[in-house]
Amino acid sequence: MMMVELTSVPSAALPVAALADYLRLSSGFADDGSQNARLEVCLRAACAAIEARTGKALFQRSFSVTFHGAWDGAEAQALPVAPVASVDAVTMIARDGAESVIEAARYGLRVDAHRPLLIATGTVLPAIPNGGSAEVEITAGFAPIWDDLPSDLQQAVLGLAAEYYNHVPAERANPMPAPIAALLAPYRPLRLGRGAMA
Repeated sequence: MMMVELTSVPSAALPVAALADYLRLSSGFADDGSQNARLEVCLRAACAAIEARTGKALFQRSFSVTFHGAWDGAEAQALPVAPVASVDAVTMIARDGAESVIEAARYGLRVDAHRPLLIATGTVLPAIPNGGSAEVEITAGFAPIWDDLPSDLQQAVLGLAAEYYNHVPAERANPMPAPIAALLAPYRPLRLGRGAMA
């Protein structure tokens, strides 16, 4: 399985001003915006780290997920990111590269906070071609704009971005400070079975 981000988070969506306020950068200094590029880099790094830790997309955007060989199950396939707002297309790609778009009526989405599923609307999902793959395009993320993200995730992004702003990488022995990890705990994937409490 391989997942590719089809659309990126636009610069205008990132809370550069909110991070500047969080860091109190404008206190006693002229606000000329000279730090904006660095603040954006820190915000993008914080978002990426949080998404990697939680398996959740923060800002809503499009992804392509490619499955090879066969689905995990005949009736449903778990998707690697949450929350998923929609399944936008399913395309079968044959060994020779020929593509076949699957009718939307043949599949659906089972919404789940941690483990959304591509599901068959009939008895089984369309079979992946022998030696080929299935490409599933989805829209995933909590919200398209910063103000609509859950408040605890906003706090985690600002806190981690501030850490990145204030410390060079060599000084970050723990890349995810404990207070931020605590904010992210409810969003981490559920692990069942042996080792679930590890």
